[in-house]
Amino acid sequence: MKSEERRAQILEYLRDKNAPVSASVLAAEFSVSRQIIVGDVAILRAGGANIAATPRGYLLQEQEPGGLIRRIACIHDMNGMEEELNLCVDYGCSVLDVIVEHPVYGQLVGQLRLSSRYDVSGFMKKARQEGTHALSELTDGIHLHTLRCPSEETYSKLCEALRKVGVLYEQ
Repeated sequence: MKSEERRAQILEYLRDKNAPVSASVLAAEFSVSRQIIVGDVAILRAGGANIAATPRGYLLQEQEPGGLIRRIACIHDMNGMEEELNLCVDYGCSVLDVIVEHPVYGQLVGQLRLSSRYDVSGFMKKARQEGTHALSELTDGIHLHTLRCPSEETYSKLCEALRKVGVLYEQ
């Protein structure tokens, strides 16, 4: 199979899935290495495909459901991360990303796409296994999240819950 054909089939494969697909799964599906898939996705993105790289794999952005998009500012250490993320998904919101302002690089965005406790648990497990640091450690714990919420009421209730546990940044 030629690389152009494979890339077209990768797009179709992602379009047919309702969940993120890892590079390893795509590599097995198309009988190529994981690195080939990473390169293919980079070329697809350069060509305009709106593919997000989440902690669980690649996802076409066009597949996401609608909802109210809001940003929240939070502050906490690594120990507060799981509680914060679980509160967000418990209130029915999806945590789309995390954003920090770096003094040299400017805005840094990490794609999360977390919508359930299962997603949060998998994300936290991977972070612990890899021994990674939170992006918010670059900014003394201050960070933003882009959320997709079912309603303004849900968003308000979530903000109050985050305020009660002391992670909503309001200074």
